[in-house]
Amino acid sequence: MISKRVEKVPPSGIREFFDLVLSRPNIISLGVGEPDFIAPWRVRERAITALEEGFTSYTSNKGLKVLRKLIASYLKKKYGLNYNSEDEILITVGVSQGLDLALRTIIDPQDKVVVVSPHYVAYPALVELNLGKVVFLETTFQEDFKVNLKELHRILKKEKPKAIILNYPSNPTGVTYSKEELKRMWSILSKEDVVIISDEIYGEIVYKDSHTSLASLKGAKSKVILLNGFSKGWAMTGFRIGYACGPKRVIEGMMKIHSFSMLCAPIISQIAGEEALKCWGEVEAMVKEYRRRRDFIVKELDRIGLDTVKPEGAFYCFPSLKRYKIDSLEFAKRLLLEEKIAVVPGKAFGASYQEFIRISYANSLENLKEAIVRIERFLKNYGL
Repeated sequence: MISKRVEKVPPSGIREFFDLVLSRPNIISLGVGEPDFIAPWRVRERAITALEEGFTSYTSNKGLKVLRKLIASYLKKKYGLNYNSEDEILITVGVSQGLDLALRTIIDPQDKVVVVSPHYVAYPALVELNLGKVVFLETTFQEDFKVNLKELHRILKKEKPKAIILNYPSNPTGVTYSKEELKRMWSILSKEDVVIISDEIYGEIVYKDSHTSLASLKGAKSKVILLNGFSKGWAMTGFRIGYACGPKRVIEGMMKIHSFSMLCAPIISQIAGEEALKCWGEVEAMVKEYRRRRDFIVKELDRIGLDTVKPEGAFYCFPSLKRYKIDSLEFAKRLLLEEKIAVVPGKAFGASYQEFIRISYANSLENLKEAIVRIERFLKNYGL
């Protein structure tokens, strides 16, 4: 009864592990990729008011015109991007749906798609579910988990992929790219016939320089499908509201599938998104707290012997277990069972990353301090 392509795709490594987490009481979770803040009160109040006002209908398949115009204005102000809100922006049910729509629109069976690793668990799965073929571009701890340009050039020439999926700031590493680094990457991508799907959902959560959107580079907009949304920066994961921007023809294709499969994003969430774009003070406050936690967790992990590349964005770090010669899944299970600390095994983000774990610091500083105490005790008790 099940199709071969569905049978072939393994379940999410994150969700599979957290089924075990949910069965244990009093866990300090450093695993789930979700803000520990709640959406700004103004956003919640507007959603409540909209419901009371009777906004319970469908919207245009494209999404509310007001929201699309606000997104266009935001992208223009922040990145200098000029998107036509009528035919170059589509409101989606989170970035995950946007990614699925993009892949379903641009790839045919056996088309190759490059996935930069370590990667968010959905990327290879959605490529395979859409009958594409995944080509992994692996990054290394030694190179700060950033794309090696020579390897990028080699893969593009050898594999001739239809598309490449980029994600920055990255889940699971927290690594991002400066404008100059993106320019160097674009100088290679621009010479190839490849569509770039740029997942920038963590673009609001950066700690050093401001985020640069790849589509804003000279000549890039026509080859980029930009995916973004409100889940991470505004702590609105449950609202399931995102958007895709791209060339008119691509957005039309995505909307065609969207109109048959999803119809539209929930109207209450769209109205909440309109309000979110006015809540910059709240976003800045959350980022400030994430930075404080980042500084603490990186310093403490280094002190106890878990080397990590310092995250430049998002709310993750990806420390190495190499010196301890222990598989990440075994490490994570023992840490959970014996110290009640949940982290995600690195193999969930790529087969080559079994010597790493993902830690989310989207948790209170008090819990992070207690977590470090328990992890350090765990390492000492087992002579690791």
